[in-house]
Amino acid sequence: MSALVGARIHPAIERRFYTGMALMVLASVFLGFSRTYFLKPWFPELASLAPPEPFFFYVHGVCFTAWILLLVVQPVLVARRRVDLHRRIGWFGAVLAALVVIVGAMGAMLAARRPGGFIGVPIPPQQFLIYPITDLALFGVFVVLAIVWRRDTQRHKRLMLLAAIGLLDAAVIRWPLGDMTAGLGESPWTRTDICVDLFLVPMIIWDLMSRRRVHPVTLIGGLAVIASQPLRVMVSETSIWMNFAGWAIRLVGR
Repeated sequence: MSALVGARIHPAIERRFYTGMALMVLASVFLGFSRTYFLKPWFPELASLAPPEPFFFYVHGVCFTAWILLLVVQPVLVARRRVDLHRRIGWFGAVLAALVVIVGAMGAMLAARRPGGFIGVPIPPQQFLIYPITDLALFGVFVVLAIVWRRDTQRHKRLMLLAAIGLLDAAVIRWPLGDMTAGLGESPWTRTDICVDLFLVPMIIWDLMSRRRVHPVTLIGGLAVIASQPLRVMVSETSIWMNFAGWAIRLVGR
């Protein structure tokens, strides 16, 4: 391993790394939403535990799935030397990212407005609303920066990957691996947070192997993801947030 650290990494290996990370994100999303979205007809027993989903949430699922698939397709296009197509699709990705934020925020507020709130979440919906809103805010910041630095490939790649990691909460919390909500609203870090943070580890290892130090985007972006987790717990308990959340939930009900 020490012999590899700082060695010149062949571009093909770098492309495989980012493609592999994108596939890991895709697999995590599929695992999380397989029972309630992708393979829903095969899990009819879960239908009795939740109210019927409005059509909007299927649109929501299509937008988010398209984004994750785009994350996989883009490095594959680069690997096949279709950089021209990669760039053209990139502008479609920018529009899709805006849709993800808008549809995601609306979906979160609609879910919070339901009589039972967020399904399977043990804390009040107005308080929990800060979780998806924080994820979407981080996603939006990372994508905007990725667009600004689109010609700086090293920054761009890392920002796009961080944007995807920032959205993983919703999938990870649904993993069928025990109670992923344990400590939610009480502990600064839950099992879900820790699992999401583990996606940063391969990025750090890659940076150390390819450039002997952690890239500033990985460092600052990773710290932003980690720091947001205890901060949202603290903010969710304030009257300012509760008033804002109540207003937002009423807004989608009009």
